[in-house]
Formats: sequence, structure tokens, C-alpha cells
Amino acid sequence: MEQKVMKNIDVSTPLIMKDLVQYQTGQIVSKTIAQNKSVSLTLFAFDKGEEISSHESDGDAIVMALDGTGEVTIGDEKFIVNAGDTIVMPNKTPHAVYATEQFKMFLIVVFPA
Repeated sequence: MEQKVMKNIDVSTPLIMKDLVQYQTGQIVSKTIAQNKSVSLTLFAFDKGEEISSHESDGDAIVMALDGTGEVTIGDEKFIVNAGDTIVMPNKTPHAVYATEQFKMFLIVVFPA
């Protein structure tokens, strides 16, 4: 019997990533696709004004903006990301995400071996 590595996502099917998670008023909605000691894959939908406050991670994180506009803070720098943009948040560096409008992103975190 094969072991399922990913969850909450159809396999062998073309998908539109931004449609796999929905906005909810006043909330951040997340959907974990995979999580283990090496990698974490999570979809997020932020309502306007919602944020993940500053924190650090042991892994390098890639934010792929899927819809809307968000503000990513890395260290002391702020970056605006729009649908189609990608930014890397390096490990052990404080970072945060704020939805300047409704914002969806795919977060990929790769942890050291």
C-alpha cells in the first residue's frame, strides 16, 4: 500500500492553486498540503488587514503570491508582492506578512537536513 505524502489536495488532476483556499471575513485561512522534518507546503488566504506577525523560522521560506497584494517584511525591509510575484524569506531572519488587500499565497518552507 502506498503512503500518501500530500493531503488536502487532489493528485493527478490539473489544479488552480488560488482556488484551493477561500477567503473568510476577518480571518486567515490556511490549508496544509505537506509537512515533515524537511519541508512544509501551506496555502493561505488572508482577508484584508490580517497578518502573521514577525517571527523566525529554521528553514528558508518561499512566498508565491497567488492573488491580491501583500506586504512582506524581512528584517527591517518591507516588500509589496502581487499575484505572480515570489520572494524568499531567509532562515533565522524575522519576517511577517500583512494583507494590504485580500491576499492568497503558497508558502514553501525548506528546512536544513
